Amino acid sequence: MASESSTLNDVERTDKRYVFGTWSYQSEVSPTQVVSGDGARFTTADGEEYLDLSGQLMCSNLGHSADRVADAIAEQASEGAYFAPGYATEARAKLGEKLAEVTPGDLSKTFFSTSGTEAVEAAIKIARFYTGKQKILSRYRSYHGATYGSISVTGDPRRLAAEPGIPGTIKAPDPYAYGSTLEPMESIEYIDEMLELEGDTVAAVLVEPIVGSNGILVPPDEYLPRLKEIAHDHGALLICDEVMAGFGRTGEWFGCDVFDVTPDIMTMAKGLTGAYQPLGATIVTPEIADHFEENMFCHGHTYAGHPVACAAGLAAIETYERENLIERARETGAYLGDRLEELGADHPSVGEVRGIGMFRGIELTKSPTERVPFGHREDKVSKGTTVVDEVAARAADEGVYVANMINTLIIAPPLVLTTEEVDEGVDALDIALEHADGAMED
Repeated sequence: MASESSTLNDVERTDKRYVFGTWSYQSEVSPTQVVSGDGARFTTADGEEYLDLSGQLMCSNLGHSADRVADAIAEQASEGAYFAPGYATEARAKLGEKLAEVTPGDLSKTFFSTSGTEAVEAAIKIARFYTGKQKILSRYRSYHGATYGSISVTGDPRRLAAEPGIPGTIKAPDPYAYGSTLEPMESIEYIDEMLELEGDTVAAVLVEPIVGSNGILVPPDEYLPRLKEIAHDHGALLICDEVMAGFGRTGEWFGCDVFDVTPDIMTMAKGLTGAYQPLGATIVTPEIADHFEENMFCHGHTYAGHPVACAAGLAAIETYERENLIERARETGAYLGDRLEELGADHPSVGEVRGIGMFRGIELTKSPTERVPFGHREDKVSKGTTVVDEVAARAADEGVYVANMINTLIIAPPLVLTTEEVDEGVDALDIALEHADGAMED
């Protein structure tokens, strides 16, 4: 039998030899070369075309042919690719103004970085600077990034290899009814008690309004408003991590818009440029911004407010607006949700279908009567494949790319997805889920 390396093309072999594969045992890395993308589809070097049902890493909100963004990148690169953060550029100024317009409530002043993890790092430092406190309370089923501060506040098991992380991080339960010992609103009262017992030492409560890579967990409508109230009662800020849920994914501009909540600090990335450029952003209320008029804002990056990335962000927001993609995501997302519910009803291995807009999850079970997952948290840091991985692989055999995390298939396609493409994706999942049905316990 031929070795795995012999099945790779020259680019793939070179990539495997010289580039680290992320979150993986390098012996198991087998890269696939991608050569082009168009709309909600992409093509690999061997000529195979795939429907992108997960927006790559839940970030290609605009799809793979957003010409307005590509043109803005080229134009800014030609006019001036980089200037130090001490200089203002039109792209950065206008993007800051635009974010103050589209984000909820009175959020108004932004620090620009290059990724979601850096946006969270900035949020942690800002909360500590502003409150004079050190502790950050986050949740166990969360992902906030890979750098040292953001991985420390991350709940999922990928944090374990980096521990001990930064001091002052506390983990709380999640609003997760599937397989949890606490109902969602019981979990929030637990957080209230945690804050009480910690005394006046917590700078901020950090949450994803809708949990992304740890299962697409949508809390009850009253959860986030109550969480903000609890945080403020204990002198803590509310930080909402919108890196994955933001920019139309939920059928609203941001996940917290679904619940009519304005956080004190909000982080963004991914859909901010539709993944056309690496750009993160951390936006704060006027009260927090005013604090730094006479107190040093002790944070920065060489590429803070990179002109080309900011030009991409501005063009991306203009694309969301001009092509009415937020409303389109709401409408197509409702159709997607209905089709996934029908799919789940046809497969006993589907334990739960959940989500909102174009942000959906299919959680699997291997028991027809109980919630017994195929995938477990430790699988994120273990070798080998799970049944959930194999379901995703079978979807790929049918020409559909779908990401999976632990025990959940993550459906987060580009917002340009059509209803016909929804049907195509669901048909592929229908075939792929037969594998999970066959792997169930008797």
